[in-house]
Amino acid sequence: MGRYVARRLLQMIPVFIGSTLLIFCMMYVLPGDPVRALWGEQSADPAQIAALKHQLGLDLPLWHQYWNYLTGLLQGDFGTQIATQRPVADVIAQAFPVTIRLTLFAFVFTVVAGILLGLVAGLRADKLLDRVVLVFTLLLISVPSFVLGFLFQYIFAFQLGWVTPTVQDSEAWGQLLLPAIVLAGLSLAYVTRLTRTSVAENLRADYIRTAIAKGLPRRRVVGVHLLRNSLIPVVTFLGTDVGSLMAGAVVTEGIFNVQGIGNAIFEALNRREGSTVVGIVTLIVIVYLVASLIVDLLYAVLDPRIRYA
Repeated sequence: MGRYVARRLLQMIPVFIGSTLLIFCMMYVLPGDPVRALWGEQSADPAQIAALKHQLGLDLPLWHQYWNYLTGLLQGDFGTQIATQRPVADVIAQAFPVTIRLTLFAFVFTVVAGILLGLVAGLRADKLLDRVVLVFTLLLISVPSFVLGFLFQYIFAFQLGWVTPTVQDSEAWGQLLLPAIVLAGLSLAYVTRLTRTSVAENLRADYIRTAIAKGLPRRRVVGVHLLRNSLIPVVTFLGTDVGSLMAGAVVTEGIFNVQGIGNAIFEALNRREGSTVVGIVTLIVIVYLVASLIVDLLYAVLDPRIRYA
């Protein structure tokens, strides 16, 4: 197991470098000058622009800028915002906990509701309840998240008055409930369908029929044998879904005015703040890689037959 983990950690290095280099190049080769944009419509002294670019290292070749970013990253330096001269690490430290709360809320809702719905539908495959669940998940997959967000906002905030239309306090768990449900909508549909398909398939397996023939209680057959083996594809999806939820927060946080990293990325893109976008995306890449490693290790927990050399 230790050798496998060490090997996976080494494999993460080129993946991390490739991912961050790609987003770095995308932000810094796009047309437009973020330094010149600080003056807006006003005329600016070319000497001032050149001095600010030199101070920020933006006059260096692209490969040199990326190398400086990597070396600074090893020291915890994610760069500096151009407009405010504020360290990007401070922006992340302020916004990241908000998105973590929103993502955890959405993730827990996805796991609990998705697995429960998928289990019920799988145990009643091709019955009325199964078809209702499949139609429900199809609707969630078909409706874009921004449409779902405005729809929920209109129904539950403006019509029913159960919640506030926008989040006033990003640290209040209660106000994050509606944005979390909207954020989890697509993931909920996929988890439900994956669980339903896996449960329905394993329900016809020989080991399930053997367990039933031995007279084991139905609760033990379903909870220990059936569900445990059916969760492997679900865990695979959930591992990558953590990063997807954080990335999808850009739209959801914009709709509900949640002051998290999604909102920070949106504002940074409007200002062409490449350093902010690259810093936040770097953090999301790290979350993806760590979640992927944890998922691989969970396989051995769910299925004892899986061994890592």
